[in-house]
Amino acid sequence: MSDVDDALEIIKRGADEILVEEELVAKLKSGKPLRIKAGFDPTAPDLHLGHTVLINKLRQFQDLGHEILFLIGDFTAMIGDPTGKSATRPPLTRDQVIENAQSYEHQIYKILDPEKTLVMFNSSWMNAMDSAELIQLAGKHTVARMLERDDFSKRYNSGQSISIHEFLYPLIQGYDSVAMKADIELGGTDQKFNLLVGRQLQEQYGQKPQVVLTMPILEGLDGVQKMSKSLGNYIGIDEPANEMFGKVMSISDDLMWRYFELLSFRPMTEIEGYREAVEKGKNPRDIKFLLGEELVDRFHGAGAGQLAKEEFISRFQKGAMPDEIKEKSVAAVDGGIAIGNLLKEAGLVTSTSEAMRMIKQGAVKIDGERISDPKTVMPTNSLHIYQVGKRRFAKVTVA
Repeated sequence: MSDVDDALEIIKRGADEILVEEELVAKLKSGKPLRIKAGFDPTAPDLHLGHTVLINKLRQFQDLGHEILFLIGDFTAMIGDPTGKSATRPPLTRDQVIENAQSYEHQIYKILDPEKTLVMFNSSWMNAMDSAELIQLAGKHTVARMLERDDFSKRYNSGQSISIHEFLYPLIQGYDSVAMKADIELGGTDQKFNLLVGRQLQEQYGQKPQVVLTMPILEGLDGVQKMSKSLGNYIGIDEPANEMFGKVMSISDDLMWRYFELLSFRPMTEIEGYREAVEKGKNPRDIKFLLGEELVDRFHGAGAGQLAKEEFISRFQKGAMPDEIKEKSVAAVDGGIAIGNLLKEAGLVTSTSEAMRMIKQGAVKIDGERISDPKTVMPTNSLHIYQVGKRRFAKVTVA
């Protein structure tokens, strides 16, 4: 294999789509370090593993010798990204944006090399753009093209309002690529329309169009909906090591392979070897231990994963946790379910009164932690391992 073939294999790992692959090959064959852009709106102070799917890919480009442009969309965050929204999204205040942006800078260097990463803010060129220039930018796209976007089209056809400022969001995101002279832009599959606007605008401004690389949206702990803090199905990269490890261990055995592909830096050949070993009878829990250790080490330092694993095992009484844990789903009411009802519906107790009695006796644990409050309510979209007594276990999703 040539160097370009080797690079392509790394770049395409986990990717959903590359537009246009022939252009990517040509850029790689040039031998020049490419300018790789990925933008993040600082809409919340904390990053989670879902965000790191893109950041991991940036690190892979970085290791291949390319220039990483980490764009913090402090200007666009104050517009509000309409992507995938069924209603206008409220913008953030300037103070909120600044606070969140500072938090992002701290967190991304747990993955990226700070000496090889250029952090940029789109306010640096958008604040310099006067109203006439903004109108000229708006003149480079049509309403018909905007309404080709799925979320805009659905809202328009259903009679829901679309504010004019929402049309500016993909235009400004696209103009960012012009200002940054991006060779490649990464984004989630939900950002495809906006990324293609960047290609179009670059051509109109006399630049070579960027290659668009989309990455899948990572499912959260429930394995169904995308990882999101608001849904409670996330693993934050600043969470304590033990909590992070425990959450990794709570994902399903099937979802584990998805996490390996998108979050692990292990070679795919090694991961395929793990899959074959599981098919031949190896306990998937042992493979999941490796994933948990790798992720905890990445965000908490070498050796932290081993310590978190030992703590996890000790919390479950040094091997008392069975190899196979039944999986259950229970229905939430008004955003949650009382712990007593959850334990009953999961088949861990015969009645809510037994659940209350076991809680008072200290015999109920959630992810290995004993609970004492019988009024505990578990939220919708949460996923945890519940234990009653020494031998009753269930992995329960609140849906």
